Amino acid sequence: MADLPNTTEDLTPDTFVRGLWRENPVFVMLLGMCPVLAVTNSTVNAIAMGLATTFVLVCSSLLVSLLRHWIPKQVRIASYIVIIATFVTIVDYGIQAISLELYAALGAFIQLIVVNCVILGRAEAYASKQRLHTTLVNSLGMGFGFTLALLALGTVREILGSGSILGMPLFGESFQPWVVMILPPGGFFVLGTWLLLFNWLRLRRERRVLEQAGVAANAG
Repeated sequence: MADLPNTTEDLTPDTFVRGLWRENPVFVMLLGMCPVLAVTNSTVNAIAMGLATTFVLVCSSLLVSLLRHWIPKQVRIASYIVIIATFVTIVDYGIQAISLELYAALGAFIQLIVVNCVILGRAEAYASKQRLHTTLVNSLGMGFGFTLALLALGTVREILGSGSILGMPLFGESFQPWVVMILPPGGFFVLGTWLLLFNWLRLRRERRVLEQAGVAANAG
């Protein structure tokens, strides 16, 4: 059995919410950048990749948490990769069965979910140390946070680059699409804009906290 330290945490709303905002995999921790930039040229692709990654993240984290006392620490990374690869294979065949067009659009990035740092990182840093129900809630929060980030990029890029959303036209025939937005440079541009927004919101929140602390200290 693996000798793990007692670092389990209690289940709170923050267990789920922090993956959406404070520890967002994309906008805060900058993980999984390859699929974020490569497949977010449309909303459908972004949603599909986000849900596929969430499925693998949740299922692999649950299995790692369930087997955490039985996986020897010397082979834990290799064991995690085997577990993750198993669920990636399920997703790979599942997407092929659902839509060959979507499978072709996502390409090799479905298989590359195996090496997504979000999934392996949660397995090593969280699931291997936490109880099953806490791991479930936390992995769902991280997965939804990753999906929301991809959706934010995919929506902006599709609207500006194709003049549509979910394949439905939004503007008239006079609209001239910004083709650069569905190309790799557009992905970097949109990602950088979202990162600027998140950093501005974070700094504003920290400034407000400091101001409130200063007011409380003066009042005391």
